[in-house]
Amino acid sequence: MLPVIIAAMIFTLLSLINFTLYGLDKYKAKRKLWRIPEKVLLGCSFLGGAIGGTVAMSLFRHKTKHWYFWAVNIIGLAWQAALLILLLI
Repeated sequence: MLPVIIAAMIFTLLSLINFTLYGLDKYKAKRKLWRIPEKVLLGCSFLGGAIGGTVAMSLFRHKTKHWYFWAVNIIGLAWQAALLILLLI
């Protein structure tokens, strides 16, 4: 049970970081400032922050027209959920 809790805590932390990055990028986009590279947003989503990325995309209406952002977030959600399920078994 401890590995599940640790993994969930890591995914939560990464999701909060990713959510913040998406929000910051949207803020910068509106003000025509230096932007966060797409590979950083996509990497954070795939490597553990998919929940934060998906929520941020919907809440901030940011990067929603790019199919590959949806794809990476969905794939990230799938493998992260699968890992938690495997750890429970």
